Amino acid sequence: MDKGGTSHDWEAPALVLSTFPLGETNARVHVLTEEHGLLHGVAYGARSRAGSALWQPGNVVKIRFQIRSAGAMPRLSGELLYGSSFRLLDTPLALSMLQSVCVLADTALPEGEPCPALFAKTLKLLTFLGIDPPLSEREGLPQVVRWEMALLADLGFGLNTSCCAVTGATTGLSYISPRTGRAVTDEGAGEWKDRLLPLPTFLLSDQDVGTMADWLAGLQLTRYFLVRDAYGQRHAPLPAARERLEARVVRVLEAEKQTKPDPVPDPSES
Repeated sequence: MDKGGTSHDWEAPALVLSTFPLGETNARVHVLTEEHGLLHGVAYGARSRAGSALWQPGNVVKIRFQIRSAGAMPRLSGELLYGSSFRLLDTPLALSMLQSVCVLADTALPEGEPCPALFAKTLKLLTFLGIDPPLSEREGLPQVVRWEMALLADLGFGLNTSCCAVTGATTGLSYISPRTGRAVTDEGAGEWKDRLLPLPTFLLSDQDVGTMADWLAGLQLTRYFLVRDAYGQRHAPLPAARERLEARVVRVLEAEKQTKPDPVPDPSES
């Protein structure tokens, strides 16, 4: 609201991150925008059939943001631009990715601070996950890990993978120091290897796709710094949605190991 007391209205694309019931028909909605960052507001009628479909976490909505008086909760209304969540109902792993990304953005980012780069990355990721017909569910995992790296960087806790903290080498990076967040080569790690965090190679190149085991290692890497820095400094736990995503990846990987056929014996060795 400006000094003259007039209402403050604007429109912009936004990502719906979460909704919370407010009365019988309304909801408190958290959205992410490019120029205004994380915003909270009231969406009237959000719990109706049409409203529930619109304000689903993961959806891209053209919102109208209105403040009528000082101290009042902003009012949100909008129209759907792209629906991600309903496309993933039959793909539980991809749905877990979407839920984790939305909750992390909602709970880790400060309210009201612009985040244009992260907004663009989040928009790209959620629309990728919602491609219809869906791609293989797991194809989104490396993108989720890269997004979490970007989130850490946006919060001021970015990892440095440009060169080895010990030798200065720019190739052969294999570990991350849990203390400094800097990359280390196998040579530079020396006898301290057991105290370092594995650095999956797919995080060093967009052309490196990686494997399911690599993606799990990536989630474990970002998890360490999310827990310690993004949430630990506020004495808050890692959101349950993020925990569920990693647990689901572990189950998928374990199931694959159990169904993997035994190697065929080499006749020449008998």
